[in-house]
Amino acid sequence: MTGEQVKQLITRGEGTEIEFKESYHSLARSVYETICAFLNRKGGHIILGVKDDKTITGVDETSIPSQLDTLAKDMNNPQVISPTFYLSTEVIPVDGKKLIYIYVPESSQPHSYKGIIYDRNEDGDFKLTNQQLITELYIRKQESYTENKVFPYLDMDDFENEQFDMVRKLVKLNRANHPWVSMTNEEILASARMRLKDAHTGIEGYTLAAALLFGKENTLASVLPHYKTDALCRIQDTELYDDRDDIRCNLMRAYDRLFAFIHKYLPDRGYIEGTQRISLRDTIFREVIANLLVHREFSNAFPATLTIYKDAVVTENWNRPYMNGRIYLCNLKPHPKNPTIANFFKQLGWVEELGSGVRKMYKYCPLYFKDALPVIEEGDVFKLAIQYNKANENINAGVDGGVDEGVNEGVNEGVNERVKGKDILLEIITKTEGLNVKELASRVGKSNKTIERYIRELKIEGLIEFRGVPKAGGYYLIKKPTES
Repeated sequence: MTGEQVKQLITRGEGTEIEFKESYHSLARSVYETICAFLNRKGGHIILGVKDDKTITGVDETSIPSQLDTLAKDMNNPQVISPTFYLSTEVIPVDGKKLIYIYVPESSQPHSYKGIIYDRNEDGDFKLTNQQLITELYIRKQESYTENKVFPYLDMDDFENEQFDMVRKLVKLNRANHPWVSMTNEEILASARMRLKDAHTGIEGYTLAAALLFGKENTLASVLPHYKTDALCRIQDTELYDDRDDIRCNLMRAYDRLFAFIHKYLPDRGYIEGTQRISLRDTIFREVIANLLVHREFSNAFPATLTIYKDAVVTENWNRPYMNGRIYLCNLKPHPKNPTIANFFKQLGWVEELGSGVRKMYKYCPLYFKDALPVIEEGDVFKLAIQYNKANENINAGVDGGVDEGVNEGVNEGVNERVKGKDILLEIITKTEGLNVKELASRVGKSNKTIERYIRELKIEGLIEFRGVPKAGGYYLIKKPTES
């Protein structure tokens, strides 16, 4: 989350999915009522250091460590939030002041704060005291997510012990004092909400999410016989395949195997972002792979697939759609499909907040493959395609065995220049609407043809829109409101 995105949330004001708290010297206790309500409803954004009237007061910098520590401990205390839930927090500078940003995803089960269940509406947080409303909440949560299905006969022998050690190492890298570091295997599963009581039958046991994340292959074959993920390379043989990895292991191992498959057939691209050199390939496909594994509807036998073609990479998985059609940045409204699994991946550092993956793909795909953008279609089958120029010699050279470092650096330098030019253009359009192509070219210091290319890319990314009538070789543009 950037300072600009936080300011956009503040401008929108409080509502069903946005809440402000002052919390200047210490953590406002009412923040837990909001967290509980967001978990039980559709999730939301909490910003500490802002008044109800949108005034930015900031948070006392000396109190930030203690506030974050208090929040982490309380969220891991079942006497405060039950069941416990881990939240990621960010300290974000805005207008010279420090704010604490907390994103709360929708949870796949009901939560209470000090024994009281809260829900959310436009007026804020409210206690659920009506038994009928409480029952409806439990039914809604239990029936909404396949990952919560309870398997009472699963025990610890059905899980891979070494995976728990891996979890401890990964969460420690993200947060040295993460509670899972010192927990037993059983405690990690309970804390991650993978041991539940079925609200209909009263039977308690480990869930499908536990089996999917930690299960041995025989365990998965027992609880979900149709489960598999196919990785296919169809660069030469488009009818059958050049190579295939039939993946039937748990999601943590599947994540590694899919990454290995990508590394085998797609080249890397170095890119300088600020002072850091990042791998464009890993940045993009980390999001692609996580999306394929985390947001899949596992109740359907439709196999999840990742296919590498000569001119595209395509993933498909069965889905429970919240909308139908093409997803752009301007209509992006993230919804959790498997909140427990998504939160677990988040703790490992493999995913970030909902929606960030799509934004990263729109940002980095054109840098990795020339002029490429993700094509995302949501329906019963969720399809993601990253198409690129199959005639691009650098891409083919990379698939055949590696890109020359000098060429890679040259391409990277040109890409950085284009990104910089687009940023300058967007800033000018934001500040001064109604300029035509010729006027914009003069201000940016680029040719009309270059500006027209920037405009096409920004329109595809959903950042600007056409206004007016095209005359005299130019047209007017205005920045669109962005969805957070």
